[in-house]
Amino acid sequence: MVLKSVTMRPLLMVVPGPRASDMELQCKVQNYEWGKRGLNSTVAKLIASADANSVIESNKPYAELWMGTHPNGPSLIIERDVLLSEYIKDNQDAIGPVVKKKFGIQVPFLLKVLSIEKALSIQAHPNKEHAEQLHQSFPERYTDPNHKPELSIALTPFEALCGFRLLPQIQTFLSKLPELTQILPQDAVDAILAHEEQGNSDKVLKQVIKALMLCDKTAIANSLKNLLARLENEDLETQSALLYPLVRRLHQDYPGDVGCWAPYFMNYMQLRPGQAIFLKSNLPHAYISGDCVECMACSDNVVRAGLTPKPIDIETLIEMLDYSSYAQEQLLFNPHMEDANSCIWRPPVADFAVVKIRVESDGEPYNTIIRPSPSLIIITSGSGEVCDTLPITAKPGVVVFLKASRQLTLTPANRDHIEAYQAICNV
Repeated sequence: MVLKSVTMRPLLMVVPGPRASDMELQCKVQNYEWGKRGLNSTVAKLIASADANSVIESNKPYAELWMGTHPNGPSLIIERDVLLSEYIKDNQDAIGPVVKKKFGIQVPFLLKVLSIEKALSIQAHPNKEHAEQLHQSFPERYTDPNHKPELSIALTPFEALCGFRLLPQIQTFLSKLPELTQILPQDAVDAILAHEEQGNSDKVLKQVIKALMLCDKTAIANSLKNLLARLENEDLETQSALLYPLVRRLHQDYPGDVGCWAPYFMNYMQLRPGQAIFLKSNLPHAYISGDCVECMACSDNVVRAGLTPKPIDIETLIEMLDYSSYAQEQLLFNPHMEDANSCIWRPPVADFAVVKIRVESDGEPYNTIIRPSPSLIIITSGSGEVCDTLPITAKPGVVVFLKASRQLTLTPANRDHIEAYQAICNV
């Protein structure tokens, strides 16, 4: 069987009769152009592991694996050959009364794995009220009325731009980048350079960002060309201090794009595996490279303004952005341990939380914590067996839907482990 470009089908154990509540999912793969290619992609590796019959094309991007009920990438219950969203409508107990009361008959979150070869767009997500307004005014562009807070957990070394830098850092860059300040209004540059109140810099920062985003495209392109030509001949210490390697990479992928100036205003985050960031409403961000588990409210509302061939909405983004300044440590989002085998990231939203589970073979099988929420669970490493009422072979890429108030038992193979990520409602 040749794998379709948009789906994956995990290899099943042959068992008699329908599964009662152990439900493996066929999940959608998104082949966006920015994705890692072939087996360089964690998404592709998960596909190949889960289905021995799959064919991974070496030059094809495997960017995202979607797990959930979003109409742009709905998951299918393999054994029953029915969409998860349809199953839930007919089996409302799968959602549970707590989630049903809060969100209705739906899975209100979307779980993903991302594999990023080159930068995604500079973007932000509207809050709930703003999302409703945008959907009502521009339904063809903003296709649902929901907010889209996101949590990203690094699986490999992961790079991102996130939130605006502390003001002294921005001031230092502006003082050393005449190529940038020459294309900005002098009064805006003077205002931000003279500003001394770190906690009250929103107004002057917005003024500069607005001027930059609305700057003539030819001027932007020429300024970047001049900057890179100058930095190419500087010593390594100067190149590093002025982010030359990063800006050069962005420019190679998006030549002349205004987003190439973003690293001088936004925090450049380099996450280690297991570190996470939470992207609240209106927080500017752009993923640059790496692989991550991502969970979000079930929405696709994105306001973009650079580093993308997709439609941009600069005016909306300028008005909605959070112009607060953040130190990098403020942006890291840490989990807390629930027991010896699981830690949980609980963002300040009801839509979702994410649990990382790791079980070693030298202990007892592990029963997941009973939740009042349905779960989406993906195995990311190791081998063994997972079981609710019927056993399923556990290997990377296998995805399971678990009803509310049920447990999944994870049993690693001898001398191995099982690692999994579980998305739940934060209720």
